Amino acid sequence: MAAEPTAKSNQIAIDTIWTLLAAFLVFFMQAGFALVEAGFTRAKNTGNIIMKNLMDFSAGSLIYWAVGFAFMFGAGNAFIGSKGFFLTDSFANLGLEIPLMAFWIFQAVFAATAATIVSGAMAERTNFSGYLIYSIVISGFIYPVVGHWIWGGGWLSNMVDFAGSTVVHSVGGWAALAGAIVLGPRIGKYNQDGSANALPGHNLLMAALGVFILWFGWFGFNPGSTVAGTDLSIGSIAVTTNLAAAAGATLSMVVSWIKYGKADVSMTLNGALAGLVGITAGCASVANIGAILIGALAGIIVVFAVEFFDKIHVDDPVGAIAVHGVCGAFGTAAVGFFALDGGLFYGGGLSLLATQLKGVVSVFIWAFCLAYVLFKAIDAVIGLRVPEEDELSGLDYSEHGAVSYPDFLLTSSKGDA
Repeated sequence: MAAEPTAKSNQIAIDTIWTLLAAFLVFFMQAGFALVEAGFTRAKNTGNIIMKNLMDFSAGSLIYWAVGFAFMFGAGNAFIGSKGFFLTDSFANLGLEIPLMAFWIFQAVFAATAATIVSGAMAERTNFSGYLIYSIVISGFIYPVVGHWIWGGGWLSNMVDFAGSTVVHSVGGWAALAGAIVLGPRIGKYNQDGSANALPGHNLLMAALGVFILWFGWFGFNPGSTVAGTDLSIGSIAVTTNLAAAAGATLSMVVSWIKYGKADVSMTLNGALAGLVGITAGCASVANIGAILIGALAGIIVVFAVEFFDKIHVDDPVGAIAVHGVCGAFGTAAVGFFALDGGLFYGGGLSLLATQLKGVVSVFIWAFCLAYVLFKAIDAVIGLRVPEEDELSGLDYSEHGAVSYPDFLLTSSKGDA
């Protein structure tokens, strides 16, 4: 006969259900990333993008179960966890009240998010086998080590990064930067005089739907990081999350309108994502006005960051480096100014800001340098970039033997569909 429910058992049940619901919302963000990336790139690579987003979650889940979660949350030292591989430990060090498996699935979808960010910056020219190797390494080691430093009791545990502006987004963004540098730009992107050519994505509607799905999923990403449905701060976290996204979209629209004479659709979409990434660190620590300012500044920054990387010939088809790397770093640092407890603008002095900046710089060095070495190694061993003829004809056929739009004729000249 089942035991009678108590106040405590009801609390654990509610917290468990909330954590699982949040995990399912974050999982749905994989669909958002796939749509954004596919929409912002050319039709001839759509199937390849679908496969990358599917397989970085699939392969990443397996390696995160085997070793990544232990590196991130297992008992160990200030650098890395060393116990609990294959979920064989109870992880008593975490002090969980919800079941370990509920916590694991929530963390696994976060790991998948960090991995999938890189796909967009490396789109349209990456060897699929090389991408799979990268996905396994970032999910199994590069990301979990950073997670251990900040969330697993490591040497940066006094840093404020509530839901992962740095742990998740900057790790993915800086790895994306390394990948884009090693790969080089797409054929036809830059001219001999250094000027850039537009290689328009094939479906803005698809990209917009992806952004709406990501915005929706972020209500699991940020409020879900309480891992407690009985923690009523989930309401205020949802509000700060939404306000920052709205401000990011609005300001990026305004800036693009001023700069280009038109309200740019892709910039505005990335502005919403920039606001979401920016607020993720401080969503539980700032007031509503602070969230609006963080989102607005992120929406401005992303426009100039996209242009900057284009000027230095780092070809990022979807703006992932600017959105996740730059705005993730900005949002983490912004906590040092806007946090109600310890922020510079609230009388807290420079201590928190210094801590935040130390974390931002340390994670950049770790994620960028390791990813750069990894991509160089992949390139040396199996080749990271597809042959020129495959890039021109599209990766759908050359990598997967399929065509995403068989009812339409896709040509294969420079700058084509």
